[in-house]
Amino acid sequence: MVESVTTLAALRRRIASLERIPAGQAVPRVATGHVQLDRALGGGLSRGRLHELFGSIEDEGAAAGLALGFAQLLAGEEPLLWLRTAAAEQAGGMAYGPGLAALGMAPDRLLIGVMTEEAMLLRAAVDALRCPALGALMIELRGRAPLLDLTASRRLALAAEGSGVTAVILRIGGEPVPSAADTRWQVRAAPSIPLPGNAPGMSAFDLSLLRQRAGPDGFHWRLTWDSGRSSFAKADEEARDERHDHGQDSAGGYGQAALSGAVVPLSADRSASDRAA
Repeated sequence: MVESVTTLAALRRRIASLERIPAGQAVPRVATGHVQLDRALGGGLSRGRLHELFGSIEDEGAAAGLALGFAQLLAGEEPLLWLRTAAAEQAGGMAYGPGLAALGMAPDRLLIGVMTEEAMLLRAAVDALRCPALGALMIELRGRAPLLDLTASRRLALAAEGSGVTAVILRIGGEPVPSAADTRWQVRAAPSIPLPGNAPGMSAFDLSLLRQRAGPDGFHWRLTWDSGRSSFAKADEEARDERHDHGQDSAGGYGQAALSGAVVPLSADRSASDRAA
């Protein structure tokens, strides 16, 4: 009987503590600039949460570019940390500072940490997410990544919620498994619309929302990265339709064949075999 009373008292204290938490407290969000995507997410990407992006080996440049774009928006004016393994850096190459600057990204706010193994990387990721001075964390994992199970992702999610630092997990060549991620995405490279004079257009991405914890999913968009505004623009198809409606296909040279989308610039000193990896 005494045990039952003690348990009941503990339960009442737990309920009281939960009632002190604002039930309808809104999650802070960051708009991407793409109206339809932001509407589907309830205003934009959630801060202080875990977001997971998947890309094939063939699309790793596009996946890394989109992940960096998301992470930069979520970081705001605060530093952005990119954690990866030495094997990932060897296979995918190093980010090229001047190239990132040309895409409107701030290389002086990008910190890169290279770990010898995935276990060390995941431990460092939890520690980094507990640092409120950080704006966002990007975690790169390649292949199956068996250490990133539901327990590990939950640990990352709790650390992110506790500090308000957002985590973006970049999965190259991996398959989705159960996780605590707030959103899950599939990224593919997409052709970009050439600019006047048949110059290369803005970086383009095919993006699918595979899962959203507290909202609808199953959407697909084509995004372009506007380096001038440092945000994502409308889908290429919509931009093409608008320009056609204004008669610019013939006069402005927009009717040229689409070019392949740009990806994250890599360092110029990589060997040909590394670039093909």
